[in-house]
Amino acid sequence: MEEIDPSDIQQRRQRLTEILGEIVTHADQQSLMRCPYKNRSNQCTALFGCRYQRQGPDPQDLLQCTSDDQLDYRSAWDSGVASVEQLRAELQAGRERHATQAGAEMTQKPLGRVAHGPDACALRVGETLFHHADDLGLRVPSSCGRSGSCHECIVEVRTGAASLSDRSEAESFLKDPYRLACQAIVRESAEEISISLLRRAPQILTASRAVTQADWDPVVMRRGAHVVYDGEVVDDYQGRVLGLAIDVGTTTVAMEVIDLESGQPLATVSFENPQRFGGSDVIHRISYDGGPHRGELHRAIISTLNREIQQVCETLQVSQRNIYEIVVVGNSTMRDLFFDLDVQSIGQKPYKSAIEHAYLAGQRDSTALIEWTRRLRLRAHKQARVYGAPLIASHVGADVVANLVAIDMPSQRQTVMVVDAGTNTEVVLGNSERLMAASCPAGPAFEGGLVRFGMPGCAGAIESLRWEPGGFQHRTIGGVSPVGICGSGLIELMAELRRHNLMTPKGVFADKQAELMIVPECGITISRADVSHLAQAKAANYCGQIMLMRQFGVSPAEIDRLYLAGGFANYVDPVSATEIGFLAPVPADRVVKIGNAALHGARLMLLSKRRRDGIGQLLKKIEHVELETMADFFDMFVDGCQFKPMPNEFPGESA
Repeated sequence: MEEIDPSDIQQRRQRLTEILGEIVTHADQQSLMRCPYKNRSNQCTALFGCRYQRQGPDPQDLLQCTSDDQLDYRSAWDSGVASVEQLRAELQAGRERHATQAGAEMTQKPLGRVAHGPDACALRVGETLFHHADDLGLRVPSSCGRSGSCHECIVEVRTGAASLSDRSEAESFLKDPYRLACQAIVRESAEEISISLLRRAPQILTASRAVTQADWDPVVMRRGAHVVYDGEVVDDYQGRVLGLAIDVGTTTVAMEVIDLESGQPLATVSFENPQRFGGSDVIHRISYDGGPHRGELHRAIISTLNREIQQVCETLQVSQRNIYEIVVVGNSTMRDLFFDLDVQSIGQKPYKSAIEHAYLAGQRDSTALIEWTRRLRLRAHKQARVYGAPLIASHVGADVVANLVAIDMPSQRQTVMVVDAGTNTEVVLGNSERLMAASCPAGPAFEGGLVRFGMPGCAGAIESLRWEPGGFQHRTIGGVSPVGICGSGLIELMAELRRHNLMTPKGVFADKQAELMIVPECGITISRADVSHLAQAKAANYCGQIMLMRQFGVSPAEIDRLYLAGGFANYVDPVSATEIGFLAPVPADRVVKIGNAALHGARLMLLSKRRRDGIGQLLKKIEHVELETMADFFDMFVDGCQFKPMPNEFPGESA
C-alpha cells in the first residue's frame, strides 16, 4: 500500500478550503443581489413590503419583482418585527376589503364623477382613487401593491376632498390637498372629485447645443476592454458607456441620457418634481424635512427617478448597469435633499448648507459631493458614482454653477448678467475677472403655485395672450383646451392688462373689480389676490437684478449680454417682461435665451473633467451679495411690486 504523504494531504485540504471559501464568497455576493423571495418567474413570494414590488396585470397573481439584481435588495425591505407585522395586517386587510368589494355590487353614481383635467369617469362609492385612475388610464406610480407603504401614488385633490375617506395612518406624512391614491376611498355622499397627478409632463426644455471634441474629457471612459472611472477599472466593457445629467429644479426635474463614448445625448425626459407635497418652495420643504417625516422628500425624488431611468432604458434598449456616472445640479436645498443630507441650516441664518459650513471651516476642499449610486439606491451600475456639482453660497447653488459652465464664464471678458428665473431666482453679474451673485426667493407664483389658475408649462397651459376688443386671444401648449396659465402667459397677461389700462401699476383692476375673466368658456380667471402673489414674485426678481447692478457699478445699458436661463424664462417675451419690471431694460438685441443651461452645464461636467476643475477655480472669485442686508432692500422690494419698468439709472444705496 502506497504511503500517504501528510504534506500532500495538507495541500489538498488547503485547496478544498479555498474552493469552499470561493463558493461561500460567491454565494454571499449573489445573496446581496438576488433576493431569496424572488422566484424563477421574477415574482415576489415575500409577505412583507419591498420597494421593488409591482402589481402585475392580474391582481390575483403574485407581485412582480422589478429588481435588476444589481443593487443590495435588503435595503428595500421593510425592516423591524413590528413594522413587518403591521404591514402584513395592512396587506391582509386590503385583500379582505378588495375581496368584499369584488363580491358586492359597487354603487355607481351616474351624476358623480372623478375628473383629471378634461377627462372624467363615473364615480363609484367604496373604490379608491387609484381604481378610478385606472379607469381614466392615468399612470399613477406604485411599488407596494397599493398597500400604502411606498408613498409613491400621491395625488393632489383639487376639489371634492370632503367626499373622500378620512386620512389613513399610511397618509400621516401628507397634508391637504394631497392624498395617497390607494388609500383615499370615495364616500357615499360624493358628487364630484377632481384630482391632479404630481407627475405631469412639463414642456421639455433642453439646451441642445453640440458638445465639441475639445470639451470631451469624461471622468468615465472606455479603455480597451475595460471601463475606467478616473483611471480606475470599474467594469469590463459591456457594449455601452452611459451617463446621466440631471437638473433637479424646485418645480421641474430634467434628465439627459448621455453616450460617454460619443458625447451625444440619447434621450431627454422632464417631469414635475414629486417633492411638491412637501411645499411649493425651498423654505417649506426645509421645514417639512425637519419634521417627523424626515427623508420622505429624498425617497420621493429617488423613486421617481428610478422609474424614469427604467423606462428610458427600456425605450433605448440599453441596460441600467451601463450607467457609470450621474451628475446632479440644483439649488442648495434640492441638491442636498437629493443626497439625503440635513438641510435645516439652509433655512436658518446665515442660510448655508452643512456642506458649505464644513468648507468654510476648512474641513472640506470643495462643496462638491461624490456618492455611490448604490448608497442612494439609484438604478445604475453597482460601481457608479453620483457627482453633485459645487455650490456658490447660501441659496445660490449647483444649478447656477452649471449655468456658468454652460456659457463658459471662465472665458467671458465682457460684462454679462445671467438670470435664472424660477421659484428661487438667481442672478450672476460680471466677467471672468470679477463676479457677483445673489439669490432672491421669488416663490412659485410664476411656476404654477399660489395663483388659482397658475400651472407649470404642461399641455393645456396658456403660454401666450393678447387683448383684443371683446376678450383675450390665447395660445396653449399642445394646442389643446386651456386648463390654466403658465409663467410666460402670466407675464404677457400682466403686460397686456397694463398696455390697455385694464390694471394700474399697483395691480388694481379697472372699475376696482375683484376678478377678471380670461377664458369664459373654461372659467379661467385672474383675481386681485393672484396679482398680489405675482407682484411679490416679480419684486424678488426686480431686487435681484437692480441691486446687483448697483453694487457692481453698471447700468442696464452697460450690460453686453443678458442671459435668460431655465424654466419658463426661455418662453418669456422679453419686451413684456421688461415693461412690467420683471427684467432689466437691457437692449433687446443683447438678450439671449439659453434654454435649460443648468442641464447643459451638467452634461458638460459629465463629459469634461477639465470643466469641473475650471469652474472650481472660478467659484473662488465670486462675491456673494446678501440683498436682505442692504439698508434699502425693503423700499426697493416695495417699489418692485409695481408693474412698471425698472429705471435705466438708479441712485446709490440709502443710508
